[in-house]
Amino acid sequence: MTGFTLPTLRRVPALRGYAADIALALAVTAIQLGFSRAIASWHQHPSGHEPDLAAYLLLAASGLALIWRRRFPVAVLGVALATTLAASALGAAGAWLALIVAFVNAEVARRRAAAIASLVIGYVVAFWPPWRIGQAGHGSVVAAVSVAGWLIVLLAVAELIRMRGQRAAAAARSREDQLRRRASEERVQIARDLHDVLAHNISVINVQANTALHLMDRQPERAREALTSIHDVSKQALAELRTVLGVLRADGDAAPRAPSPGLTQLRDLVSSVGAAGLEVRLAVQGEPRELPGDVDVAGYRIVQEALTNTARHSASRSADVVVGYQPEGVLVQVDDAGPVRPRLPAPERGPAGAGNGITGMTERAQAIGGTLSAGCRADGGFRVVAWLPTAGVTAR
Repeated sequence: MTGFTLPTLRRVPALRGYAADIALALAVTAIQLGFSRAIASWHQHPSGHEPDLAAYLLLAASGLALIWRRRFPVAVLGVALATTLAASALGAAGAWLALIVAFVNAEVARRRAAAIASLVIGYVVAFWPPWRIGQAGHGSVVAAVSVAGWLIVLLAVAELIRMRGQRAAAAARSREDQLRRRASEERVQIARDLHDVLAHNISVINVQANTALHLMDRQPERAREALTSIHDVSKQALAELRTVLGVLRADGDAAPRAPSPGLTQLRDLVSSVGAAGLEVRLAVQGEPRELPGDVDVAGYRIVQEALTNTARHSASRSADVVVGYQPEGVLVQVDDAGPVRPRLPAPERGPAGAGNGITGMTERAQAIGGTLSAGCRADGGFRVVAWLPTAGVTAR
C-alpha cells in the first residue's frame, strides 16, 4: 500500500471546475453540430450544398477546445477562431458559438489584446476582400455593417462581464481582509483581557501567600485572613477568566452573561488590592455618569493594571487613584510614591522596559481614540495618566 495517497480537499474545486468545462464544451459542440445540420437540411440554405465531414470535424474541434479554456485562454481562442473560419469556408453555418464563448473567456481572463485581435481577424476574413462588399456572391453592405455592430455589442458585453467579475473578486478579497483584521483585533483583545485579569489577581494571591507563610506560626489569625483573601481573589479571578474565555465559545447562547467591569466597580477593586497590603485612596472628580462600554472597561482595566504594577514593582505601599469625569471624556490617573524596588530587573524599571502592562494600557486607550502616558515623577514616584474620550464612542 506504499505510495497510495487519498485525494485532498483542495482538489475538489479544481475537479468541479474541470467537469464544468467538459460539460460546457460538450454542450457547445452538440449545439453547433445540430444547428449546422439543421440549416444544411433546409432547402433554402444559401450555400446550396451540405457541409462535408471535414466541416463537421472542425466544428467539433472548435467546441471541444473549450475544455482547456481556463488554462490556455489565448490558445483556445486561436483554435476556435481558425476552426470556425475554416468550417464556415466549407459551408458550415451557425459555427460561431464556440468562438463567442472563447472570446468572452479571453476577456474575463484579461487577455484583451488577443480578444480584440480575434474580432478584427474574424471580421476581415469574413468580408475579404473589402472592395467586393455589396457585389454578387459576396456580403452586402448592410450585412457588413450589421456584423460590425454586433461585434461591438459583443465586446461591450464581454467587458461588462469582466468588470463585474473583477468587482466581485475585489469585494471577496476585501471581506477576507476585513475578517482577517477583525480576527487579529479579537485575538489582541482577548490576550489583553487575559493579561489584565491574570496579572492583577495572581499578584494579589502571591502577596497574600507570602504573608500567610511568614505569619503562619507567629500570627495565625492574620495568616487565616491572608488565606481567606486568597480564596476570595482566586474565586473572582476564575469568574473573570470564564467571562473572558466566553467569547471563544461557538454557541452564543452559552456565552457568559456577566457584565463587564467598569469604573463604578473601582471600590471593589480597591478593596481587593487593599487586602493585599496596598493602601489605595480613590478620588472621584466631576459628576459620575454612564459611559460607553469600551470607555468604561478601558478605564477599569487601566486602573487595575496600574495598581498591579505598583504592587509588583514599587516599594511604596500606597497609591492614589483619581477619576475625573469631564464633558468630553474621562481622565484616569494613578500615582504611587515609589521608588522602584532595586531587586527588580532593569526591563521592569519604567517606560524603557514597559513590558506588556504599559503596552496593553496604551493599546486600550488608543483603541478608543484616547492617550496614555506612564513614567517616573520628579520625586521618584510613578504616574499613569490616561485620557479616554467619550464623544462618538459607543458600546460594542
